[in-house]
Amino acid sequence: MFDGLGLLANGISHFLNPISLFNIVWATLLGIVIGALPGLTATMGVALLVTLTYKMAPDQAILVLMCIYSGAIYGGSRTAILLAIPGTPASAATTLDGHPLALQGKAGLAMGLATTSSALGTIIGIVALALIAPLLAEAALKFGTYEFFWLALFGVIISGQLTAMDDPLKGYMAGILGLLVAMVGMETLHAHQRFTFGIASLGGGVDLIPAMVGAFGFAEILGVMKRTAQARIVSSSDRVVPKLGEVFKYWKTIIRSGLIGTFVGIVPGVGEDVGAWASYAAAKRASKEPHMFGRGSQEGLIAAETGNSSVVPGAMIPTLTLALPGSAAAAVLIAAMFIHGIRPGPLLMTESPETLYQIVAVLLFSTLAILVLGLTLTKPLLTVLSVPRERLMAVVYVLCVVGSFAITQRLFDVYVMVGFGIAGFILREMKFPMAPLVLGIILGDLLDLNLRRGLLLTNGDPSPFFTRPISAVICGVIVVTILMSIPAVSKRVRALLPSARAQSPGQG
Repeated sequence: MFDGLGLLANGISHFLNPISLFNIVWATLLGIVIGALPGLTATMGVALLVTLTYKMAPDQAILVLMCIYSGAIYGGSRTAILLAIPGTPASAATTLDGHPLALQGKAGLAMGLATTSSALGTIIGIVALALIAPLLAEAALKFGTYEFFWLALFGVIISGQLTAMDDPLKGYMAGILGLLVAMVGMETLHAHQRFTFGIASLGGGVDLIPAMVGAFGFAEILGVMKRTAQARIVSSSDRVVPKLGEVFKYWKTIIRSGLIGTFVGIVPGVGEDVGAWASYAAAKRASKEPHMFGRGSQEGLIAAETGNSSVVPGAMIPTLTLALPGSAAAAVLIAAMFIHGIRPGPLLMTESPETLYQIVAVLLFSTLAILVLGLTLTKPLLTVLSVPRERLMAVVYVLCVVGSFAITQRLFDVYVMVGFGIAGFILREMKFPMAPLVLGIILGDLLDLNLRRGLLLTNGDPSPFFTRPISAVICGVIVVTILMSIPAVSKRVRALLPSARAQSPGQG
């Protein structure tokens, strides 16, 4: 514990210099602007900025990307409150009570509550990151080839399940499509070319950054071209800084939502929007005034913003310890870490433990920056919302092209970006989630390599995949998850549970 406190103190002091503090301020502010502009998501912002940090020192590059990530998740609340348009998907739940408060003339108060609850939610997640990540990294050292195969499959399955609650089959299909894309190119054990169809450029596989920029960036451009309606801006003329009593009156909601968001962040590939909705639903169930939710409930607004912000540090727990992204933006961060020579995974705590605590320090600094910038620059930032989205998308398109081309200087990557953008737009129109698709591309190599390596070690015998204790547990969880997504099975289980509870008192 004292070693951890020492590393955390070193991490904080490492960034207490003018260059780092300047980077924290401008990157957090840019993240807030990206999040506030409808059509620009946190994932897109991080993906586009990866290429601009290519020449930076590794610690400064990760600092900038983390600040943009956390700032964008918070920034989405601006448009959610003022326009009833979530700046990012993570702020969709904020719209339900934030906009009604704005219509009641309390836009400033709503944005102040969103700012303070976002900061508190992030702090709860930071504490969990500092406490849980070292323990999880130590446990992950016991994982072998067989466990990592199931872990990769679990990430894709649970992401498909939770990002497509209405139709999990679409989530599974998107994840499997991502796994298939990851199979393209030269496989690592025997150097065979797979699914290249004679195209030499596909020999190295499909790069993650162009695919992500296309699926999240170019697809959004096509979506904006389709829908051009703009909402009315509600002005903010009331106070922005909330009273302490207005925030801590709901301390139970803040702690509950922070813990829920952190847990959602730990689950691979789920993301901030699920954290916000899960926290909002739990707050409504526990509230003394559930009828106010959706009509301007301050408790509902606090729950949604605490939930989505606490996912950010929570998502870094599996990202750093298992190299499994806890969210779509964390997936881009994994790619950025590898580009800058940082290897996330079970060995991180033994090879470079300072990296974890530097990221904890960055999140602390970015939270402070969000609190200060969010409360002082709320009204000036409203002018950003007057930029027409159609003009903004032209800039985004240029960044998509430059970002895809910059890393490897291959025109082929631009074609990949456009192809994934068109495919992503079509899939979105058909209500397929994008997160499982991207997660499938990321985890495909891990799944494929460990499946073939495991079979190679046993001369083709698959039994260790099912008989080793940890593998058997993860496999069982996957089977239960898939079965519970089948309506007939889940309905039958829910019908049996009440009858079992009704019989239990009589059995004593």
